Amino acid sequence: MPVVDFHVHMAYYHSYTAGYVEFLMRQRGETPEEVVARYGTPEKVLAFLDESGVDVAVLLAEMSPITTGIIDSDYVAAFCRGSRRLIPFASVNPRTAPDPVKELRRAVTVLGCRGLKLYPTYQMFYPNDPMVYPLYAVCRELGIPVMLHTGSSVFPGSRLKYGDPLFLDDVAVDFPDLTIVMAHCGRPFWYDRAFALARLHRNIYLDVTGLPPQKLPIYFPEFERLAEKWIFGSDWPGVPDIQKNIATIRGLPWSEDTKQKLLYENAARLLRLA
Repeated sequence: MPVVDFHVHMAYYHSYTAGYVEFLMRQRGETPEEVVARYGTPEKVLAFLDESGVDVAVLLAEMSPITTGIIDSDYVAAFCRGSRRLIPFASVNPRTAPDPVKELRRAVTVLGCRGLKLYPTYQMFYPNDPMVYPLYAVCRELGIPVMLHTGSSVFPGSRLKYGDPLFLDDVAVDFPDLTIVMAHCGRPFWYDRAFALARLHRNIYLDVTGLPPQKLPIYFPEFERLAEKWIFGSDWPGVPDIQKNIATIRGLPWSEDTKQKLLYENAARLLRLA
């Protein structure tokens, strides 16, 4: 069964916050420099994906100078170029970019990014803020998915009020042809809201990144009812052992069809993989 990891962060960042450095040390016992030394080239990442049983990975840019750090779309796109297994997603900070629409359009049409990652709790905006709507319009026009961080965050400076999935109801209604991926499923306060929104809106998907796989049947007792909506992600390097998470999912008491949709088919459809 092939696997798509829809949520992988970069080893190298142009700049890191102190909170991000502490997070890496706590999760991995490694400094950012040590992580870069081990995984800072495409060849090293691909070798790690092979070891982990991952066929395709989405690599995320991040423009969150207050909470985590900065790694721009140019770097991520260049890192992925030349490998069909590495898929770049752009990041645009709607509060700090001089021209967010122009930046996103360039990231997709010039750099080759195939999705947009937004970080409301890190970048300090509500997902239904009219300020962000022009970015959604570009994503819809260009046919790319938008992934948004929902739920809590451990990084100092994060504002959890921006992570409520309910704000995406407006977006789903106003942009019914926009593919919306809710990263983290609203953890831990809003699992019920995230699930209900995915049931209600055909264009909303659920990314299980950062959730303990063994607890998914507890958090979502009707998981298999939405088999077409789930997407697997690891949140690497914060979650170091991708292989263990995949193995845990394969051992869950669900049908093989549900597991295949979660681990590969749904993501492959959104990414238009051959």
